[in-house]
Amino acid sequence: MAGLSQTQSLSQHQVLAPQLQQSLQILQVPMLELRSLIQQEIEANPTLEVEDIEPKLEEKSREKEEFREEFDRLTKLDDEWRDYMAQSASYARRSTEEDERRQFFFDSLTEEQTLQQHLFEQLRGTDLPKSDIQLGELLIGNIDDSGFLTTTPEEVAGNTGLDVEDLNRLLQLVQTFHPVGVGARNLSECLLIQLKRLGKEGALEWKIISNHLEDLAKKRYPEIARRCGTNIECVQRAANFIATLDPKPGQIFAPDPNHYVLPDVTVEKIGGRWIISLNGDQIPHLRISNTYKDLMAQDTNKDDVREYIREKIRSGKFLIKSIHQRQQTISNIAHEIVARQKEFLEHGPSGLKPLTMVQIAEVVGVHETTVSRAISGKYMATPHGVFDMKYFFTPGYQTADGETMSNTSVKGVIDELVGKENSKNPLSDKEIVELLEKKGIPIARRTVAKYRNELNILPSNMRKSF
Repeated sequence: MAGLSQTQSLSQHQVLAPQLQQSLQILQVPMLELRSLIQQEIEANPTLEVEDIEPKLEEKSREKEEFREEFDRLTKLDDEWRDYMAQSASYARRSTEEDERRQFFFDSLTEEQTLQQHLFEQLRGTDLPKSDIQLGELLIGNIDDSGFLTTTPEEVAGNTGLDVEDLNRLLQLVQTFHPVGVGARNLSECLLIQLKRLGKEGALEWKIISNHLEDLAKKRYPEIARRCGTNIECVQRAANFIATLDPKPGQIFAPDPNHYVLPDVTVEKIGGRWIISLNGDQIPHLRISNTYKDLMAQDTNKDDVREYIREKIRSGKFLIKSIHQRQQTISNIAHEIVARQKEFLEHGPSGLKPLTMVQIAEVVGVHETTVSRAISGKYMATPHGVFDMKYFFTPGYQTADGETMSNTSVKGVIDELVGKENSKNPLSDKEIVELLEKKGIPIARRTVAKYRNELNILPSNMRKSF
């Protein structure tokens, strides 16, 4: 048996202090998450309090006078209304009817339903026994937001010991629910359910989806026509009809993601100048409570109490400083983006210039990783819409006349060329390269293919229509 021995070795590890980790987190999180993070800190740190932005003395006086005038006006109206009602013999009857109408209105208000809630309602509206209702609820619980069943009756039966035939029977029922196509296990089944509801069982569309879905996706119409014993024109018409079906029926219940985009920066043109403003109103203004400052000044408190308060005050000050630094960093970066992307602000995406984080970091005086953290999940509101701040960072090309053009602008040119092409004779990648060269944009064919894929544009042979 080998002897045991002890050895020592030195090594260096970079460990971020908790406060530095918090500072980086504050810099990186989007606006809505920052508000949540600040609220957590307020609850955990008693020395922090939200500062009320008090109006000036003259504003208070004016508001008080306006309130007094409004109150007097409402009091007068109330007296007149009471006199009128006292003279009306039918007031009580009309008031009761009005209350009933208002109650009916409020009872009629509904919240937005999820897909699962919508399916549960339909299931519970049937006259099935309780045991079948439970099986149906189990299946609905495994339907995703797109409307697809994420498991199979066989898998559910294997995991629960339930009867697979009963599960299949309930799945067939769920597949008759609204929205049409819900409960399918794959795209083919989803589309077939919709065709069945339309009375197209056995039609050419049914045959294509059942046996030639992959060929349809790649627009191999001649091959489909040959195998189905028909002509290309019939296949084209069938493909056009299939395109009207819904591949994700559950999406109509999906919440709108745009509701959660809150711009950190707004850029507006005022008096011929581009003005930048930060959305700081959404961030609570914090300060250290005077109560705890006074407690620190009292000699009667024990050392451990004073140390606790001192640590909380130090932590609170660091949080306030980190929030200020966050806003200042984002402001500095936004100003530099606007200074370099004025063509975009004037003319839209076609005017976007090449820009790297290193360029911004050098001017702002921070590391490029700080720039990356600062713009992560942040949005800028411009006259052309709200954009992720990362949108403004893109490499580019130098055109024949010496100007620079961003990758995004080049993609826009490719998208425009394809949009104007003859659908019966679509542009090949080589032809796109030649057209770009005529515009003074030197670019390799493989790069065109890469950008085309990123734009979700099919190759020319798959874009061809007959």
